[in-house]
Amino acid sequence: MIETREAISEKAVLIGIITQNQDEKQSEEYLDELEFLTLTAGGVAVKRFVQKLDKPNPKTFLGTGKLEDVKAYIDSNDIGTAIFDDELSPAQLRNIERFLDCKILDRTNLILDIFASRAQTSSAKAQVELAQYQYLLPRLTRMWTHLDKQKGGIGMRGPGETEIETDRRIIRDKISLLKKKLETIDKQMSIQRKNRGKMVRVALVGYTNVGKSTLMNVISKSEVFAENKLFATLDTTVRKVVIKNIPFLMTDTVGFIRKLPTQLVESFKSTLDEVREADLLLHVVDISHPNFEDHVASVNKILDEIDSKDKPTVMVFNKIDAYTHETIEEDDLITEKTKEHYTLEDWKRTWMNDLETESIFISALNKDNLEDFKEKVYEEVKKIHIQRFPYNDFLYQEY
Repeated sequence: MIETREAISEKAVLIGIITQNQDEKQSEEYLDELEFLTLTAGGVAVKRFVQKLDKPNPKTFLGTGKLEDVKAYIDSNDIGTAIFDDELSPAQLRNIERFLDCKILDRTNLILDIFASRAQTSSAKAQVELAQYQYLLPRLTRMWTHLDKQKGGIGMRGPGETEIETDRRIIRDKISLLKKKLETIDKQMSIQRKNRGKMVRVALVGYTNVGKSTLMNVISKSEVFAENKLFATLDTTVRKVVIKNIPFLMTDTVGFIRKLPTQLVESFKSTLDEVREADLLLHVVDISHPNFEDHVASVNKILDEIDSKDKPTVMVFNKIDAYTHETIEEDDLITEKTKEHYTLEDWKRTWMNDLETESIFISALNKDNLEDFKEKVYEEVKKIHIQRFPYNDFLYQEY
């Protein structure tokens, strides 16, 4: 396995771009998220560099002038790492590394690094390892330069397999082994899912760091690892929960993120099977985050990719204790009311009041509105339960 590094606070610069598809505000949001990812991985972001471009430079991602600014800052401040907000192609990675002469990471590599340090179970470790090797394979060229131009004598070819070819072959073998291992784990997990019988399955889904594990702990009285960092949970956890007179299974799943690497979506397919096979989704949203609507859209996009968007869903707006809004003074006749000025009551009257999708506002940490939340989940689970067990009279006897 590619080794997981111990988290040591390394100084890093963050690099992003403003393009036709990504305006200044979006670029700032993505860099905020990248800074949080850097912190989670054990680094410290000391400066940001942003450049306006029509599209990224195919050779060096940034323009040459901006790259020279970055190099000057890195050299004068003894910075060890440059982190780019987008995935770099193998050629870009090689050229930038040669120019800046420091460690270069892109968003994908950083997320993989965090996943590697967080993976606990055999399944999660194998999934992360597979994603790491798939990411590494096309980028191997930058690792070996001392043996890749070996030549024999006149009229002879080189001495056989060069070191880079050997490495590629080893990695391809590793990838096929890991895929076989994951197939075996998939079979075991599908058998486990079958053994759970016909109990109603509820899955917690949502963006990373919205409080899914905290909510799971409160509802199921269990001790799932929860922390205010990105991707604290990688391993799927299933717990039996009983509300009133109905038992059901609740699953805590891995969080999603914008610009999620395709390798991870591919390798975490078996983890996402828990979402696919759920009867009810609890879509948890951090309403205190200024861009929570973007987060909702990102999660819906991934749910759509795994054919789970049309499942019965309850929108759970969490962290109401941390929600703040801007205010307009009574005598201020100029400032227009925007979403930044919405109170929770204002939000409740918007799309969150959609008759087709149930929604509830809670604080899992402070246990605010928890009884209403349980009641809403109970009602939704009961609808599914009645269809599955139509002759179960006990349902209608409140204990």
